[in-house]
Amino acid sequence: MDPVVGAGITFVPSHFGWPHLMVLHAPGWRPVVHYPVGSPELPSPASVETLKLRLEALSHPIRLRLCRNMARAPYTTGELAIAHGLSAPEVSRHLAVLKKAGLITTRRRGRYVLYQLDVTVVARLGSDFLEGILR
Repeated sequence: MDPVVGAGITFVPSHFGWPHLMVLHAPGWRPVVHYPVGSPELPSPASVETLKLRLEALSHPIRLRLCRNMARAPYTTGELAIAHGLSAPEVSRHLAVLKKAGLITTRRRGRYVLYQLDVTVVARLGSDFLEGILR
């Protein structure tokens, strides 16, 4: 700790820069976290319980790998199973956890269901987390 600067972190809320969380730290400076706060056109922050559910859903390495695929394009359960060398029921269980957490959207195409990552929900995780712990 630099005695001139002192300990701690400076948090700066802002309506600008949405949805980005910016962190600045340089030797001799107190770290600064510049975070977005809600505005009328933005949805309200998720509850702490919802945030916990989403973070737990993303904590599994297989679900993270599935999300990487679904962020780029929609996939069926079978396509994801083949791409990751898993069984369709195993992929289906992981997709159910992600869907319950509200991280993926579904769309029916004939007899198949297409799953895609909801990137707007995932993008909000950083600001939701920060707003949740600062409440």
